[in-house]
Order: sequence, then C-alpha cells, then structure tokens
Amino acid sequence: MKQASEQLYRIIRPVVESLGYELVGIEFHNRPRNSLLRIYIDREGGVDVDDCALVSNQVSGVLDVEDAVRGHYTLEVSSPGLDRPLFSLDHFRRFVGSRVKLKLEVPVEGRRNWSGRIRQVEDEVLILEDEQGEEYRLPFADVEQARLEPEW
Repeated sequence: MKQASEQLYRIIRPVVESLGYELVGIEFHNRPRNSLLRIYIDREGGVDVDDCALVSNQVSGVLDVEDAVRGHYTLEVSSPGLDRPLFSLDHFRRFVGSRVKLKLEVPVEGRRNWSGRIRQVEDEVLILEDEQGEEYRLPFADVEQARLEPEW
C-alpha cells in the first residue's frame, strides 16, 4: 500500500475529524516532479463534491503551515467509493464476509494478486476464501493494496 507516513496521519486526521468526517485512509505517491497525496473521507450518508472541497481547503492550509510535504504535490480528497480501499486490519474486520481484491508485496503460493471473500482476521493474518471454497492465509504486513469488490 502506498500508505502515507504516520506524520501525515497525525496532521491530517484531526482536521478531517473536526469537520465531522471519518478519515478512511491516506495514500502518498512520491514522484520526482509532482507527488500525489490522496485522502479518502467518509461519513454516514456518504460524501459529495462539496464535502471533498471543504476538506481539501482545510487540509491544504494545515499542510502548508506544517510544511509536511516537500516539493510540488497534488492533493486529492475523495469518497472511498464502492470499491473502497482497505488500509488497516480494522477495515478488514469491518468487512468480514465481503469480497476483496488485493495485491501482496511478497507472493504467497507463487501469487501476488488475490481475490476472494474475507472470512476472518486472526492476529495479523487475513483468511481469504476463493471461488472454489479454498481458504488462504495471507499476512497483512505483505498487503500492498486492497479494495472491496462490489457485488451486484
């Protein structure tokens, strides 16, 4: 996961929560010319463009004062959407029973890309069930990226 540093979480979380939103997660893509800082917010009933703009303006001001991101960067504030990114073990626990697609940094059984239903979270291990009913134990520490798979 291109998850942001703890410093960015410490700066951004209070701003987002003081506005009445849940901070779902932060991604930081460090690039030579223009980095990308993406913040996912949510609240009961969802968020719209005005909510994202409000959070963007507030966070932008705090980031400028704190000088928390070096160089040029683009700030995006977004709803997590139907294919919600999962950043923490608590997110996986919250969505037990849901379908997920994830990519691992280190292959398990020769695979980095996995898709299946979250069956359980044990300590730091995700238990995923595939389409054939097979269960796999995947270490959370090795998750590079994870998103819910919408079910229609």
